Amino acid sequence: MGPLPFATYMQQCLSHPTHGYYMNPSNPVFGARGDFITSPEISQVFGELIAIWFLSQWVAAGQPSSIRLVELGPGRGTLMADILRVISKIPSAKAVQRKSVQLVETSPAMRRAQENTLQKFADEHGWELQWNNSIEDIPPETDDYTILVAHEFFDALPIHIVEKTQKGWQELLVASASGQNSSIATSPRLKAVLSPEPSPVSSLLGMSSQRFSKLPIGTRIEVSPSSFKISRRIGELIAGSSAGGSALVIDYGEDKVFNNSFRAFKDHKIVDIFHRPGECDLTSNVDFAYLKESFSDIAVPHGPMSQANFLKGMGIDMRVDALVKAASTEERQKVIRDAALRLADPVGMGKEYQVLGITSKPISEDGSPGVWPFVASPL
Repeated sequence: MGPLPFATYMQQCLSHPTHGYYMNPSNPVFGARGDFITSPEISQVFGELIAIWFLSQWVAAGQPSSIRLVELGPGRGTLMADILRVISKIPSAKAVQRKSVQLVETSPAMRRAQENTLQKFADEHGWELQWNNSIEDIPPETDDYTILVAHEFFDALPIHIVEKTQKGWQELLVASASGQNSSIATSPRLKAVLSPEPSPVSSLLGMSSQRFSKLPIGTRIEVSPSSFKISRRIGELIAGSSAGGSALVIDYGEDKVFNNSFRAFKDHKIVDIFHRPGECDLTSNVDFAYLKESFSDIAVPHGPMSQANFLKGMGIDMRVDALVKAASTEERQKVIRDAALRLADPVGMGKEYQVLGITSKPISEDGSPGVWPFVASPL
């Protein structure tokens, strides 16, 4: 077998039906025993403020009588549970005539974990739970107000790595390193090599954004056509709802293309990208500008802005103060404050994560897409 695109390598390592990182139940993906901890599992406040933002958009749309919640890559269901818990406490939202939850998840083990977390909302509050293998399985045409969240989803989608040369755009490939003078026991058996010539795929990737044409010779970039396709579908789901819709994408990244962000995690530590394929989390930063280019003709983007500024704008300080006052012990108070500080840390998670808002149409009367907190805070 010849050299593989990085996208194929990444997809096989993460999503192989039996040996993929997310598909193999023996891999402790989340939590202290896993390879990363997500914001919803650090503090309930994260999901609560996400829910408040969605409810504010639902109210601005006139409180449609049916709601469709969609989550891409729901993890253990923690974020969706926090969102549903908040909605269940708002009388007007709780009383909607039709309400469903659409979860996009391919891992059977993760589906079971999500069902364990979310079944109580189906039993006690009438939410219909449905799982989908792909966002393409969810129809865009609907009378429901569509709410979609993608938290740490796009960073795990396959990327191609291409380099601009005198010949054009050539692709970086994954090849065998068996011919090198190194011990297999101490060195990865794979290496990155540049394709000898441009290919139709690498040429198309290099032309997929006008921004890329301005880059100088020698520039190497990470491009995810899967991300472009899925974010386009998000725009279609939001725009296709007659009642309107809104979405939040929260992930590592910035409003620019990246050239060297692809990395691997094992036991909360960065390791070689070719270390123990199928047992490590592979991730890359999200090019938010690329996502916006995919749907800007059918939906309205807002931001991205830093997670710290988003949470501050949504009132994290007031919510944390209320939880601290209700806490029964000083130890519990400290846990609450420390978790909130971690989420909004201006040099940590609060800076590394960006939040992109998407709405189906301009909110303000003058036609400008003014949506809080994106209209008020800097990046």
